[in-house]
Amino acid sequence: MIISHKHQFIFLKTTKTAGTSIELALSRFCGPNDIITPLSSEEEKIRQKIGGTPPQNYRPTSRFQYTGRDWWKLLSRGKPPRRYREHMPARKIRRHVRHETWNQYFKFCVARNPWDRVISQYYWRQRNLRQEEMPSIMEFLDSKHTQSLLRKGFGLYTLKGQVAVDKICRYESLEEDLEEVRQHLGLPEPLELPKAKSGVRKDKRHYSDVLSEAEKDRIADLFKDEIKLMGYQF
Repeated sequence: MIISHKHQFIFLKTTKTAGTSIELALSRFCGPNDIITPLSSEEEKIRQKIGGTPPQNYRPTSRFQYTGRDWWKLLSRGKPPRRYREHMPARKIRRHVRHETWNQYFKFCVARNPWDRVISQYYWRQRNLRQEEMPSIMEFLDSKHTQSLLRKGFGLYTLKGQVAVDKICRYESLEEDLEEVRQHLGLPEPLELPKAKSGVRKDKRHYSDVLSEAEKDRIADLFKDEIKLMGYQF
């Protein structure tokens, strides 16, 4: 997640939508006062390699700003709390930023066809398992990982079911949509997305060749709000 005061935008990071690659690319244009949440150590190496601004300003600047929950985390875990996190939803970001910032900054995120997104998440979460150890897709649909997709998708960029961002880029037309964002923000160069979290999935079949009729219908029901909003079709 990035809040750029320099270019006046907020990037809300959904999951399995190339969010890490976008975040890495955007960080190249960030200033010293911008808020950038940390990634994994391997992803931070990529950020350093491409000349991106490292994580910064995501913790409270003073212990006078700590909430009761912040103190509990510090005392129980021994680590300073974070004010901003990687997949932070709109409702929490709005709570922490100034009213003018939320209303005036350009807010954007990325959405992806839910059938495709579920399959991507399925293979990512099972990447360390042998084939015989992997749960069925229907079992996966009833797991916490699918609930995470709901929270960190439609539930992340909406407030009480209403879209809270100025633009939802489509994963399916990502290059074109990000170029529109870049021009709107006045960023000096096109966004070059580094490859992050790629090369894991060995089964490259289209989701329509993977999902059964029952699995297709189950995903349609789980993600019905996003499907209706974005007009996705199987």
